[in-house]
Amino acid sequence: MATKLEGIPAELVGADLDTGSVTMAVDETIYPLEALYGASYVFIDRCYVLLDRPAAGQFRVTLAPKKGDVDEAGLRALLGEFSNELLSCAWRYKITQENRTAIESVTLQAISGAMGPPSLDDLAAFDFTEEPFEDPLGIALSWEEKYKKKDKDEPAASAAAAPAETAEVKSA
Repeated sequence: MATKLEGIPAELVGADLDTGSVTMAVDETIYPLEALYGASYVFIDRCYVLLDRPAAGQFRVTLAPKKGDVDEAGLRALLGEFSNELLSCAWRYKITQENRTAIESVTLQAISGAMGPPSLDDLAAFDFTEEPFEDPLGIALSWEEKYKKKDKDEPAASAAAAPAETAEVKSA
């Protein structure tokens, strides 16, 4: 016996209290198939999930709890949880699509780094004629280069050189 859930449009959702299931229509233009799969996967441990395509551009999801009798309030709660998960999966899918190049780049770097150091053949084939990159902030300096201790003679040599430079400037 099909029952209308109060507050939810009948053309989108229908409940069957005899079988303890709820059916929901999902618009394909709003929710991609990947998001529907993701939301369904979250629910397969506690519900039987049936995905159907009754018409082009539309999916139909039927959820039936695996344990216990379910009343109208239980079906309504199950539908609400599924709807929230579907929205979450659709949002994650959109973010993934928008950042696909960054995700692929990071993954490729991680995999290539796990392959180990380059071989001697790779190093022999490497082109060392490229100009070094610019590092105006000194980020690429090693700790030793950045914080090396100065020799005792170095400050004296630089102090002695300073007056000579200023004398040359004054005479010019």
